[in-house]
Amino acid sequence: MVRTLSDSCDGRSGGKARSLARLLRAGFPVPDGFVVTVDADRSLASQLDGTVRDQIDLELSRLGDPVVAVRSSAADEDKADASAAGMYDTVLGVRGTDEVCAAIVSCAHSADSVRIRDYRRRGGGAEDPATGMSVVVQVLIEAEVSGVMFTPRHVNEPTRIESSWGLGLSVVNGGLTPDSYEVGPAGAITAALGFKKVRTDAVDKQNGTTTTSVADELQTVRTLSDEALLGLESLGARVSAVFGGPQDIEWAIADGTIWIVQSRPVTAPLPPLPGTGRSINSGPDINYGLLPETSLEGAPGSHGVVTAPARIVSDLSAFSDVKPGEVVICSSTDPSWTPLFSIAAGIITEVGGALSHAAIVAREYGIPAVLGVTSARVRITNGDLITIDGTAGTITMH
Repeated sequence: MVRTLSDSCDGRSGGKARSLARLLRAGFPVPDGFVVTVDADRSLASQLDGTVRDQIDLELSRLGDPVVAVRSSAADEDKADASAAGMYDTVLGVRGTDEVCAAIVSCAHSADSVRIRDYRRRGGGAEDPATGMSVVVQVLIEAEVSGVMFTPRHVNEPTRIESSWGLGLSVVNGGLTPDSYEVGPAGAITAALGFKKVRTDAVDKQNGTTTTSVADELQTVRTLSDEALLGLESLGARVSAVFGGPQDIEWAIADGTIWIVQSRPVTAPLPPLPGTGRSINSGPDINYGLLPETSLEGAPGSHGVVTAPARIVSDLSAFSDVKPGEVVICSSTDPSWTPLFSIAAGIITEVGGALSHAAIVAREYGIPAVLGVTSARVRITNGDLITIDGTAGTITMH
């Protein structure tokens, strides 16, 4: 079944599509698109032949045959108690009916991945693939700046925003250390500038995306002006009012317009940004750096304190080396690393932000996480006894 995004408000459309449809119908700046519902009892090949494929082709024509983003909208993701952040595939920069159909297959097949089975098992659910699996196809916003925003859980708390150049893939996947901002209820702005060494963009005249180096002078300067931050904060407050609770919002800015590409409930409390209360105009920006000889500092990603042995993990091949109760230290994580979160005592990454998928999942799993610790794998070796404080964003070597 294929329906326009604005008409995708029922249970079969999945959490992501329903939220976007609700915002679109309320007049929010959501990229137009359509939703394809996958029948779990039939093969994907048979579903994407004939009538359904023709409907996809018609919808793409209606949109003007643009470059699109293809995202999952499963029945068991984007829920108040389980986000499934980053668990399902997302395919960006797709153009044409053949490529869109292939991307839909990729998203649907990711419902039967090891990471999803582990995530469901940890949450007390069945390991079988979700029976309700839809896929959202939207016009891709070819953004100058993108990122994630967490709206406040309580009235007097700030809005948290992370951003980087280009598409938001590197921010949500933890592939770089983004700029982090807090916008207080009275408009006071606190900033912790990241290290934005790369950016991801759609590839002109062909399918897919490309990741390129960011010019040196742009790597450590602000990606968002005060005006843009206040605009995001205002938009986030309106979105939260629609849903009646704090929202995890993925957004993109192109030609001065802020677009909402995802909105889902915030599932767990977020540690505060270091230096909360400092205005960006009152002194130097906050930058994560080295503490005394026996300590390291990063972005607080998930609450909790634990003392345990360290385990350096370079890639998937090293997963079997991790023992239950060790603190995993790595350059960055991606969704395939989720099974480690079930046995790790904590997570330390050398890049990434507190609003990335890895940090969200760490908070749901209840383990401390510190992100953007640039020298972690140099200063710490396998077996070292360390204390990780995910609330303060510090690591102490013993």
